[in-house]
Amino acid sequence: MRRFDGQTVVDHVSLQIAPGQVTCLLGPSGCGKSTTLRMIAGVDMQDEGTIHVDGKLVCDTVFRVPPERRSIGLMFQDFALFPHLSVGENVSFGLKGGRSEKRATVERLLDRVGLRHYIDHYPHHLSGGEQQRVALARALAPQPKIMLMDEPFSGLDNRLRDGIRDETLDLLKEEGAAVLLVTHEPEEAMRMADEIALMRDGRIVQQGAPYNIYNAPADRDAVAFFSDVNVLEGKVQGALVDTPFGRFLAPGVADGGAVEIVFRPQHVSIDFDRAGKGPNPTEIAGTPARGVVQRARFMGSESLVEFVMDHDGQKLIATVPNVFLPKPGTPMWLSLRRDRCFVFPVIGKN
Repeated sequence: MRRFDGQTVVDHVSLQIAPGQVTCLLGPSGCGKSTTLRMIAGVDMQDEGTIHVDGKLVCDTVFRVPPERRSIGLMFQDFALFPHLSVGENVSFGLKGGRSEKRATVERLLDRVGLRHYIDHYPHHLSGGEQQRVALARALAPQPKIMLMDEPFSGLDNRLRDGIRDETLDLLKEEGAAVLLVTHEPEEAMRMADEIALMRDGRIVQQGAPYNIYNAPADRDAVAFFSDVNVLEGKVQGALVDTPFGRFLAPGVADGGAVEIVFRPQHVSIDFDRAGKGPNPTEIAGTPARGVVQRARFMGSESLVEFVMDHDGQKLIATVPNVFLPKPGTPMWLSLRRDRCFVFPVIGKN
């Protein structure tokens, strides 16, 4: 736990990171991710709780092992390379041992990131992506048991980012360190993590494999963090909720309780209106409901279509692969993938 000026910014966070595993601490800016990282690194000290590395206590509220003795590597978004040192000197900074031993370690890591030929160059001679790889090599040189990475790819161009991420992931797996990666980008977490810890307001609200976090979210905000969402509201009667798209199960919610049915735009199916009639109901898609196209836009790999629904004027969004641009005012029928709809009780609302 960590407090600043009486406000709790990290609240009972508990994490276990295994060797060779990438755990991603994912959440919006200001939720406490970087503060958690700084406490683990020893740059900041917690107000409550303990930190262990390889089963050994490194910090509680009294005892504290200095950061340089925790066997923890650090990598930040600004790379923090020393401008007056060469690439080789940056990587060897803090290494122990003889000159030849350190040189061999530096050459091995630079060769692994494809920059051995830059060993005698200075950081300002390198591109952003190359500097990032040097920073990674420097962090891995002491063979840390834990690697902490705070938004390490945010300063890179989108064009380079995916390739650098993949190269970094390969090297981290090869070195076998336990990795804790902090990011606010869901796509980055899904791409790199073996496990995601979703953080909000200083707490971890859900933790698990990327597939499970995405497909079995804990609440509406967890769904919305990974994608746009549509929401239907309803009241429970006999464990069922009536909607224009048919009935949905709401087990465990008392009669009269308010719920939200949350679904992503890619799980909305669209069909044409045939003289006021739409497709027949099915077990998978439920009952279709009619709406009118308000706007359609091509987004590159998909089209985004906005509808105003006939039943109550609610706006819903659907995404369709490739180009699909119906004219505004076109009536169409929408169906929902019922197995991709999430029903959440609305706390304190009846």
